[in-house]
Amino acid sequence: MTKISAFLKLIRPINLVITIAVVIVASIICIGKINLSLDVILGAFAAAFVAAGGNIINDIFDLEIDKINRPKRPLPSNQITKKEAIYFYINMNIFSLIIGLKISFPAFLIILFTIILLFLYSYKAKGIPFIGNIIVAVCTALAFIYGGILVDIINDAIIPAIFAFLVNLIREMVKDIEDINGDEKNGILTIPIKFGITTSKKIIFLTSIILISVTFLPFIYGLYQIEYFIIVLFFVNLPIVYFLKELYNKNYLEKISNISLGFKIIMVFGLIAIYMGKM
Repeated sequence: MTKISAFLKLIRPINLVITIAVVIVASIICIGKINLSLDVILGAFAAAFVAAGGNIINDIFDLEIDKINRPKRPLPSNQITKKEAIYFYINMNIFSLIIGLKISFPAFLIILFTIILLFLYSYKAKGIPFIGNIIVAVCTALAFIYGGILVDIINDAIIPAIFAFLVNLIREMVKDIEDINGDEKNGILTIPIKFGITTSKKIIFLTSIILISVTFLPFIYGLYQIEYFIIVLFFVNLPIVYFLKELYNKNYLEKISNISLGFKIIMVFGLIAIYMGKM
């Protein structure tokens, strides 16, 4: 039982549930109705296996760092050996690829591409300014393209994917500011460490302006109805402006975790807006 508990901690079950939900929601947005077909269900679990693999490989590469920062994690506490973690990582990816191949070749390719991205992120990219942030944002965006592939409607997945990419890119940069002390001690070169917090805030501000501008385009071009515009205006764009204001306050460090959480909530409302705008 202790071993099973350790493996569960390694893969972070809550994150896997969120991954399953995101893929199912993406398929619903694309097809315009709830469609829990076998492909969608299997595809969602395949995505969860990919996410589990991403969590495992990240812990494998962070083993020495976690011995200092997170000694109670399964690997640094020796609840699981490195060899066991590697086997588990390989199995998670094999399961996901087999399921993807059963669904369709495009689904298989998305899964394979995401596995490669997550490996590169853990191996090297998270310590490279911008690159690590972009990879995380791309992986989130791919979840929506993947959800569209599961129901054979990719075009309707593009706008949610762009929205998810921009929101998560901003959130990752906010998290870099939040984690600056720990990252600096562990030699991880993020945007605020390389270019300074002031520059990081400017990049976050510019990306947020781009996001706000992009959110209006689907309504302007008649892709989504008035419900989309109302929800986006009051529950996406106004909160973005508020969180930007908070980021520029003198006591921003006291609120930085709330700002990061806020952008996660903004993404949820963005998806609600897209869904309501299509109905």
